[in-house]
Amino acid sequence: MSFLTITTLNQSYGGSHTLWDVDFVVPKGSRTCLMGRNGMGKTTLLKCIMGLLPVTSGAMTFAGTDIKGLPAESRARLGIGYVPQGREIFSQLTVEENLRIGLGVREDKARAIPPSIFELFPVLKSMLHRRGGDLSGGQQQQLAIGRALVLEPTLLILDEPTEGIQPNIVHEIGNVILELNRYAGVTVLIIEQKLSFARRVASDFRILEKGRCVADGPIHDLTDELVRDHLSV
Repeated sequence: MSFLTITTLNQSYGGSHTLWDVDFVVPKGSRTCLMGRNGMGKTTLLKCIMGLLPVTSGAMTFAGTDIKGLPAESRARLGIGYVPQGREIFSQLTVEENLRIGLGVREDKARAIPPSIFELFPVLKSMLHRRGGDLSGGQQQQLAIGRALVLEPTLLILDEPTEGIQPNIVHEIGNVILELNRYAGVTVLIIEQKLSFARRVASDFRILEKGRCVADGPIHDLTDELVRDHLSV
């Protein structure tokens, strides 16, 4: 069953055509990995999904709702959580304040941080009153994911969550993604460059090349030939 469906999506940025007739489906309950070399349009596609960049043409639906014309906060209220590349936490705010920012767009106006955040990331509970900027890179990434999960999303989008992170935290983030998907029913869309991580965590893959979707399928169909042709640097 399709959860997020993108049809013939085109996007232009600064006079250049960045996405070309992209057809893209994220099945409900999947862990879909969006792959491709640098500069192929992956982050642009995620920003279009989140309403952070305008699209030129095409259609986009989420859980049966047309989201193409909706602002980013409305998409979040529908249940889409987003962890941007580079984390983008508020370094001068405390961990608790960073997490509470996510409560602002909840449809139910909940005021308490869901306890599940601290079950997934115990380190955040012990650092509630520390400033975000004082955390390590791995802890900041956990905070960024926690902030997105405050929404209790049904679709979680992550843009290179393992970039620049120490191996033990990378493994922990993988465990969290699998737990959210298997036990909380969260559908996941992730950009990931690390092949070993993608093969461990993803159920499906999509490859973008020069703004076009050139390959897709279950993760076990990601062959060495596809890796060589579309992913190797």
